[in-house]
Amino acid sequence: MVPPSTSSKPVSKRRQMKVYYTGKVQGVGFRYTAKTVATGYEITGQVRNLLDGRVELIAEGCEEELNAYRAALREAGLGGLIQDEQVLWCEPMNQMRHFEISR
Repeated sequence: MVPPSTSSKPVSKRRQMKVYYTGKVQGVGFRYTAKTVATGYEITGQVRNLLDGRVELIAEGCEEELNAYRAALREAGLGGLIQDEQVLWCEPMNQMRHFEISR
């Protein structure tokens, strides 16, 4: 019988990350790029335009994946369009099954 793992590596806890992007983030393929980049990460979520000109991104996964995804968005060509990003962390709702563009 094998004893339970005693690895010191912590188990990743799922989190929800909400990011509000400002800048030239609407009408430039931001949402499409966000969805495309998400396929390379173990996350679920949605991205949508807001009436005030911002883009709202909500994603769930382990914090390490979410931070890597956020960095990858900038590296995918969106960095120059983003003037500011407000990041909020909370408990996941576990209601999303994939990553989608919301209208």
